[in-house]
Amino acid sequence: MDTKPAVPALPLHKGEVPVYMETGKAQPRAVSGTFRSWKWWAMVITLAWWHLGPFLRWDRGPGAPDQAILIDMPGRRAYFLFLEIWPQEIYYLTGILLLSAILLFLMSAVAGRVWCGFICWQTVYTDLFVTVERLVIGDRSQRIAFERQPFSVEKLARKAAVNLIWLVISAACGIGFTLWFGDAFQQLKDIFTLEASPPTYVFIAILGGFCFLLAGYARERVCVYLCPYSRFQSAMFDEHSLIVTYEAWRGEPGGAARKGQSFEGRGHCVDCRSCVQACPTGIDIRRGNQLACIGCALCIDACNQVMDRYGLPRGLIRYDSSHNIEARKCGAPTSLRIIRPRTLIYGGIMALAASVMLFRLTTRPDVDVNVLHERAPLFVQMSDGSIRNGYVYKVLNMKAEDRSFGLRLEGAEGAVIDVVGGESGAATAELRVPRDSVGTFRLYVTVPAAKAASKSMPVTFVLDGSSRQVRTPTIFAGPEK
Repeated sequence: MDTKPAVPALPLHKGEVPVYMETGKAQPRAVSGTFRSWKWWAMVITLAWWHLGPFLRWDRGPGAPDQAILIDMPGRRAYFLFLEIWPQEIYYLTGILLLSAILLFLMSAVAGRVWCGFICWQTVYTDLFVTVERLVIGDRSQRIAFERQPFSVEKLARKAAVNLIWLVISAACGIGFTLWFGDAFQQLKDIFTLEASPPTYVFIAILGGFCFLLAGYARERVCVYLCPYSRFQSAMFDEHSLIVTYEAWRGEPGGAARKGQSFEGRGHCVDCRSCVQACPTGIDIRRGNQLACIGCALCIDACNQVMDRYGLPRGLIRYDSSHNIEARKCGAPTSLRIIRPRTLIYGGIMALAASVMLFRLTTRPDVDVNVLHERAPLFVQMSDGSIRNGYVYKVLNMKAEDRSFGLRLEGAEGAVIDVVGGESGAATAELRVPRDSVGTFRLYVTVPAAKAASKSMPVTFVLDGSSRQVRTPTIFAGPEK
């Protein structure tokens, strides 16, 4: 693969950034420093959560799954520690997505693309795949030379070793995904003993395949051309947002320099291109803020190493706001302004959404009811003239205990309720529903002819026995008088 440095199609003026340029695969150089250490920690924590999170346990009592976080597709519910979310409560997922989006906006307003540079899955796995290449083939210069070498058995062997390790990591990524959707211990055993269901292996192949393709071969092209976030992230920045910046006032005019040379009358940039070589997307930060910059700050670590070598102050490239860069240029005091209108708006929206979700969680009912009036036939006239209607009555018991409920009908005087397979001929009926399940009951309601209205009349089923009385309106159909 071509590994030549990026060359824009048209000549650029100073400070101008190309919208598109054709590049070979970026080959970032290994660096050490503060931000590189933070990236290692972010990688370890992120991957540990992805692969070990499903094995966390949470005691929910006998008969209930004990996996702390579980998306139980066959059981049609989700478990998050002490919370149990049912299908009809899918709006909680909407709330979580809203909070995540606003949190991303807030992070961007405060610290730029810190998500992209440290926590994004594409960044984490690409960084891991590049580390594998570095261990098997070598650092940047060795990898570039390796790509230019003619075909040989050694080259084939090293390429095969790299791709094999990538495949193992990709398979682990896919397996890690499936473990969130079933008991992790049992799922892992079934996968490796080939006893898992075919869809499980399909999902592993899909997730693993995308991991292999995007982190192994697409890499920076995902961030530059596929990810929509890079296209609108600048709309969330202002002059106080922390971004990776180059102090052009201090670095220019730059140029090559020898160690020990005086920097009197010239800039501190020695045009070593260490910042470009360390960048995982291959950009030149000296050209200003660019959509291809993911904010990983590795160029800062690379530049600081060069500054130390020449005995110059660190921070020629720094993680700072454009306001502070201008203030430092003029000798004015700098400040870190996190609390400002933009962040207050984002924080307020997050607080409002979180408050609504918290209120809804604390007041959520522990029982839900659904009533379906039978349509064929709408009613049956009995031999004594009384009118009978049929209903399907469903009770969702959302508590981890068996419960009994009392059911009665309001709005129809003299009505009696018959439960198929249960009680019959009484004004009230007892419904027993097992824990964490839906009880489905076939009901017949009979009303004396003298009390039945013409065509239909509104009635209400009343369910007692929960933390709140559940009233469900419906109709009682009758013949036209």
